[in-house]
This record gives sequence, C-alpha cells and structure tokens, in this order.
Amino acid sequence: MPRLVGVDIPNEKIVEISLTYILGIGRYRSKEILREAGIEGTVRTRDLSEDDLSRISNIIEERYETEGQLRRAITQNISRLKDIGCYRGLRHRKGLPCRGQRTKTNSRTRKGPRKVVATKKSVKALR
Repeated sequence: MPRLVGVDIPNEKIVEISLTYILGIGRYRSKEILREAGIEGTVRTRDLSEDDLSRISNIIEERYETEGQLRRAITQNISRLKDIGCYRGLRHRKGLPCRGQRTKTNSRTRKGPRKVVATKKSVKALR
C-alpha cells in the first residue's frame, strides 16, 4: 500500500478513487491532481512508479490542506463559534444539529440513544 500524506491508500483501486481516502480530497480534487501530475485516472495504484507518487504528494502538500491540518482547522472553527456564542456555537455546545434540521423526531446521531423518561404511576398501582 502506497503512503501519501500519512495515509495508506489502497493498491487495488483506480488512482482517482484511492486518492479520496485522504481527508480533504474528493473526486473533483483527485481528478485535478492527476491532471496536473500528468497521470491517467484509470491506472491502478499498484502500477504507479515512485516518481508518480512523489509528484502527487508534492502537489497535495503544496496546494491543499489535508488530514491533520484540515482537522485542526475544523476544530478551531467550531471552538471559535462556541467562544463568540453564536447560534451555531450554542448548538455545537449542546450537541444538537446546527444546520436547521428538526429535532422532534430525528437527529439521533447528534443526540445519542433515546433517554427513557419515567412515566407517572396509575392510581390502581398505588393501592
């Protein structure tokens, strides 16, 4: 498995797809990088030479924010929103969706598993 920007990319896949395993690189950027490096997108990753891999990694490091840098930037943006106390920051703080989704029925991913609320006991059960 070749290693680019600290990520092992799969050998058996097409280069265009295997580059998307790097955080911050999608299909469009992958095509852009390969076009600039002069590599055909349909080649398998295992067929790339060391020269090709070094050209790809140089382009990625020079032009794009990926992996650790990108994660750090995202974390800093979220903490900035929390610090200034804006609506999105408050939603992040509370662990609720911050892009306008409904929360009455959905948003279990953000809210976590359902919390059971104790019901009132009936009059017959008290006797």
